[in-house]
Amino acid sequence: MTDAAATYLPHDLAGSGAVRVGPGGGPAHLLNQVKHAHRVPPFLAGRVVFRPLSGTLVVVASNLAYHGSDGDYFAEHADTGTWNRHVDRPTLLALIGDVYGQRVLDAGCGAGHYAAALVQCGASVLGLEGSSVLVTHARARLGDRADVIQHDLDTPLDQLDDASFDGVVCALVLHHLRDRPQFLRELFRVLRPGGWLALSTTHPTFDWTHFGDSYFSQEWVELVMRDGKHSIRYQRMSLETIVGELLSVGFVLDRVVESRPDESLRERSQEAYDDLHRHPSLLALRLHRP
Repeated sequence: MTDAAATYLPHDLAGSGAVRVGPGGGPAHLLNQVKHAHRVPPFLAGRVVFRPLSGTLVVVASNLAYHGSDGDYFAEHADTGTWNRHVDRPTLLALIGDVYGQRVLDAGCGAGHYAAALVQCGASVLGLEGSSVLVTHARARLGDRADVIQHDLDTPLDQLDDASFDGVVCALVLHHLRDRPQFLRELFRVLRPGGWLALSTTHPTFDWTHFGDSYFSQEWVELVMRDGKHSIRYQRMSLETIVGELLSVGFVLDRVVESRPDESLRERSQEAYDDLHRHPSLLALRLHRP
């Protein structure tokens, strides 16, 4: 097991940032237990991530948004990164289609890239984002063209009225949330009847092949980014889990797309373009509230 495949089980530990509990600090018996098992014991589920290469336990914040330098890195990466710029964004925006005159909620708006594209197409957009750093980036990108509010998506959307949106976009957010059923119920509530939901998440087969265990694993994992300094934490989901949770709330599935890169990636890297056409990395779905 490497740092790239470290087990992560987030839940509700209070605090912000990360505190190391490892050699020279914290209970040695706990560290030894995790080292030998390569798993966090059940009584700490949701509270720590074990980094095997450094031999440390990291206690993490309850809010899984990108804070501090992670937020700045994500904002920069979302501009030019392969998955964001060349795979997810073109796929999801094509799946959404015409939004002229519509009121759209961008749930987990990040640095505002999707909101900016939707506003440009004539939509009125409200962005919600849990990271104060990304809220700053989104507001800088959008100016007065859209409202952006900081909000932890693992809590109810009490500030939003029932049936107040024509559509909701939720790009690469769902797998980061601890209480997905509550979140999806809230999206269903704020959508008007006939309103659409377009969302994307990691492709189950990517996680399966990358982490190398059961396809049906629902473990929380940490994926270290290419720079080796930043990582993303999320829960793995099978296709059955993803679709099942959406249908159980009451959504009707309209379309599923196994996201592929757009043609502009060829100019940057033919190798990456070919690889992402052979091995799906992201999944996009469009649904509606009946």
